Amino acid sequence: MSSQAFKPRRTSVVNDPYAAPHIYYSDSRARNHARSCTYSTVNTHSSRNATAGGKFPGRRISHDEVSLQPRKFLVQVEPTLKTLLCREDTDQNYQITIDDDGPKVLSLGTLASNAHNKFDVRGTYMLSNLLQELTIAQDYGRKTIVLDEARLNENPVNRLSRLITYSFWDGLTRRIDGSNIEKVGRDPKDWTADPRPRIYVPRGAPEQHEYYTRVALEHPEMRLDVQWLQEDCGNDAYVRDLNAAPGLLAIAMEKYTDPTTGKTDLRGLPFVVPGGRFNELYGWDSYMESLGLLINDRVDLVKSMVIHFCFCIKHYGKILNANRSYYLCRSQPPFLTDMALRVYDRIRHEPGALDFLRESTLAAIKEYYSVWMCAPRLDPVTNLTRYVPGGLGVPPETEASHFEHILAPYAKKHGMTFDEFVDAYNYQRVSEPELDEYFLHDRAVRESGHDTSYRLEKVAANLAVVDVNALLYKYECDIGRIIRAYFGSKLEVPAEFCAKGQKPGHVETPAAWERRARNRRLAVDKYLWDEEAGMYFDYDTVKKERTGYESATTFWPMWSGLATPRQAQVLVDHALPKFEAFGGLVSGTEKSRGPVGLDRPNRQWDYPFGWAPQQILAWVGLQRYGYDAEAQRLAYRWIYMVTKAFVDFNGVVVEKYDVTRPIDPHKVEAEYGNQGSDFKGVPREGFGWVNASYIYGLEMLPNHMRRALGALTTWDRFEKATEALGL
Repeated sequence: MSSQAFKPRRTSVVNDPYAAPHIYYSDSRARNHARSCTYSTVNTHSSRNATAGGKFPGRRISHDEVSLQPRKFLVQVEPTLKTLLCREDTDQNYQITIDDDGPKVLSLGTLASNAHNKFDVRGTYMLSNLLQELTIAQDYGRKTIVLDEARLNENPVNRLSRLITYSFWDGLTRRIDGSNIEKVGRDPKDWTADPRPRIYVPRGAPEQHEYYTRVALEHPEMRLDVQWLQEDCGNDAYVRDLNAAPGLLAIAMEKYTDPTTGKTDLRGLPFVVPGGRFNELYGWDSYMESLGLLINDRVDLVKSMVIHFCFCIKHYGKILNANRSYYLCRSQPPFLTDMALRVYDRIRHEPGALDFLRESTLAAIKEYYSVWMCAPRLDPVTNLTRYVPGGLGVPPETEASHFEHILAPYAKKHGMTFDEFVDAYNYQRVSEPELDEYFLHDRAVRESGHDTSYRLEKVAANLAVVDVNALLYKYECDIGRIIRAYFGSKLEVPAEFCAKGQKPGHVETPAAWERRARNRRLAVDKYLWDEEAGMYFDYDTVKKERTGYESATTFWPMWSGLATPRQAQVLVDHALPKFEAFGGLVSGTEKSRGPVGLDRPNRQWDYPFGWAPQQILAWVGLQRYGYDAEAQRLAYRWIYMVTKAFVDFNGVVVEKYDVTRPIDPHKVEAEYGNQGSDFKGVPREGFGWVNASYIYGLEMLPNHMRRALGALTTWDRFEKATEALGL
């Protein structure tokens, strides 16, 4: 592996060995090599040294050619790919990993010798990179390629950073409009008898209803069903009834001029999805992704996602779990103000920047009042917030059979078949308070984003959790600061951003928001902070006690600035050692999770699993209070773990990791499996918030740490080496 420093590539330079695939495998690069080497990398028959079958002649060859110039290979794509997989992919999953027991070597012909002299490509990392490059070349229709050795032995930190920046983000970018509504409008979770693409449009967006109706008329083969949403689209019974015809919810669009026709039309604003199988705009995933996107100068994408969230709050009353009809009653952890401020900081000198900030702030204010600070989410005793989404019956995004072990006894009790009971229960023809309680908490777990965890199971809706109250403290501080700094201490609220009971034109002032922040801190200190344990705990508003469950959310008050400097010191001294593991922070402690087995399986947001959001928020929180060394250590551990899995397992980047496993942390045994590991040949997208954590974490680290990561040096080994050098 080479140790070159990661630098932004000049994508216009065709001979750049690290160029993006659409440039590296382009026709222009092929023609360039064809002119200089007297053969075509597109058509192998133009080589006078090739045999009639397209194979290079079998004369005596030299191995491991020594060259002072950067080595390039002349590779026939199809036969080399076939040979590589036959020899090295011994478990036949179309990946080359350390689990395969092939010879771990393949000879490639050099360009300088017109493929007569050979050089051995050795080891899992280089061979898996070869598989990835050949798969991509095949995608671009290349028959023969010139392949830089530098692309195979690239510093793995640089390679993964490059893939995230120039490939993965594009692979995760979506739009919703007429160009793809036939595909994205069809819901994979549509369990009805006649699944079809369907979109629901809010009453306040008639231009979108007209647009999609026109698309449906022009393309009857789509069978696109365009429906109006009723005004009160968050009504529990109404949302339940929509489950008979589930569909997408419209999100923001923009006007543009079609370059071919010159006509003005609408098109969807782009957004980034969590993983490759998704087509919807998700809530807190989008915020986490934005942190990496902004570093990679994709301000356009982050700005668009903020605009989408403002649209959702304006028309649906909340930032949705995702823009599907069955999520109309459910939100997700709120991060809008921080996201909007980060975008504004990058566009402040552009026309319309202040209007963007104004609209984002107004949307956050409406969400604050109408979602988080009213019943049922607001606990009137503590004045703290809980996750308590609306909804009736069985959560429709899961097959009813997912809850069969819960529902079957009730079906038997009522003398019904399973399907008959589910329908009767959903439409309240039978009353089962215990089931109501079960699904209330189940929906709350899903709204929290931490689905699932023993921290929340069967109790989530009763908990004033650390996480959401830390986030709302940030809302209160941000909104107060924005109104004071940018709007002259007065922000008038128009009708579309008024919560229920508010009059259009009323004025928000910074003093009121600063007072709310102070009051929340007092309540959090009273109910959530445990001085003896040195941690924040969730508070059960029914039992009137802290739960005592040790969760990595205890660091979220550091992220939001809610913790005092003394509390931050206590958290670092007492809490951090409980959560720090080989690959970063575990989501919760093993002690709090308790024993697991066949009757009590692991939950994915519990020990021993670690998630990118928990890492990022802890890093930022530690840095906020001056604990830079601790933040860098945690970031190093996480990035090392992600990089090692990337090197050993064919470029894999997944949703979550077992941070206690040094060898194969991506192999997670918990419900839902692990998104991002099931690919053929080459990873296309990684996973959104892990991509972001990688880019964000690297920005925190000095060069000597990056170099050590590129050499796959564990934290413990790195620490010993630096101590020996007195660094």
